[in-house]
Amino acid sequence: MKFRSWISPFSSVNAAADHPIPPPKGMFPDDASNFSDLPSSTASPSLVSQETNSLSSLQSNLSLLTLPSVPSLQNLSPATLNLAISARCVNSLNPRNAHVTFLAMHNNLLYAASSNEINVFELINFALIDTFNNKDPSSGSAKSVSFLDGKIFTAHQDCKIRVWKLTPNKQHKLIATLPTLEDRLRRFVFPSSYTNVRRHKKKMWIEHHDAVSGLAVNENLMCSVSWDRCLKIWGGSKLRCIESIKAHDDAINAVVVGKDGTIFTGSADKRIRVWGKPYAEKKGKIGLIATLEKHKSAVNALALSSDESVLFSGACDRSILVWEREDSANYMVVTGALRGHTKAILCLINVSDLLFSGSADRTVRIWTRGNQGQFCCLTVLDGHRTPVRSLVATPAESGGVKLFSGSFDGEIKEWQIVVSSSSGS
Repeated sequence: MKFRSWISPFSSVNAAADHPIPPPKGMFPDDASNFSDLPSSTASPSLVSQETNSLSSLQSNLSLLTLPSVPSLQNLSPATLNLAISARCVNSLNPRNAHVTFLAMHNNLLYAASSNEINVFELINFALIDTFNNKDPSSGSAKSVSFLDGKIFTAHQDCKIRVWKLTPNKQHKLIATLPTLEDRLRRFVFPSSYTNVRRHKKKMWIEHHDAVSGLAVNENLMCSVSWDRCLKIWGGSKLRCIESIKAHDDAINAVVVGKDGTIFTGSADKRIRVWGKPYAEKKGKIGLIATLEKHKSAVNALALSSDESVLFSGACDRSILVWEREDSANYMVVTGALRGHTKAILCLINVSDLLFSGSADRTVRIWTRGNQGQFCCLTVLDGHRTPVRSLVATPAESGGVKLFSGSFDGEIKEWQIVVSSSSGS
């Protein structure tokens, strides 16, 4: 029997597509103690160093149990790289007692999806300037937020993508729902516009028939992925669905797209797939380039390095796998794993050559790459009482990185991260 990612229980594609089943309660209890496998301790300071070393070893061993053939890459220390890191929590927000499902930043605004609504904060003073989609609880949980051509796109549990416009008074106005009514009308009379989603049930191929779990944008195109196992491409001034691909054998949890238009999807089927147009057919349809298989459990998160030569993938097996490009039919190969988290990896982002990972173990880890493909875990940020579901970061004007982390208890923390040479330069 195949199991899907436990970051949020998927409604089956065989369930009623028009009314996706909400996640059952109790999957993530509010009691923070339920999220830790490690006992708390009040040991004397003389034992702290020994316990820290033992804990680090235990955390790596947990990942090694599931991926013993993949070497660990976190063999460097900040001292080895002559680095010093300052990381402190400078602010904490809790707009409502609901799961933070996604964080995004755009034009000095912070977007925080919680349950069905999206809260918008000014980054300067963290004033709440708008809350939208809060009048439509039937849309279900908001899963992703993205931005393209001055529009805001939100993905929802009810199988739809909603399109918003920011008004001059900083309010968000709904301008469309994808697929649009026009797109439906121009196709509904043609039998080829329909596909079987289950026995005796058909839907138009331009629409998702389960929760839309992720969005990614590139130039004038937008990609959406869903628990219905499909990848869809949207484009043009009328935001039409121009392609739909049965991309995986189970629910898709993550999608990222490179500057060259290459698309990466991660799924509960434990696979990562790479999609793109054939080099000789720039106007051709998107096709499968490669299938990357190494994870032993559902893939929950993906991130690309700054130069897009390295792909990072996080899964329920507690490992972050590092994939690098190679000139062969495999497209990318695993060079190793970043270990340390004690529970599932739920989110990954890469900013300013720093990799940030959020986990169900309630921590955020910050990684940097050193010499010869080795990595260093610069620090571990703790303070969240429940799993860290989403991360977003941007270079700070004063230097360093401004990081936001959102957890399942509704709390959003702001962190100020500064990495410098330990010699003081």
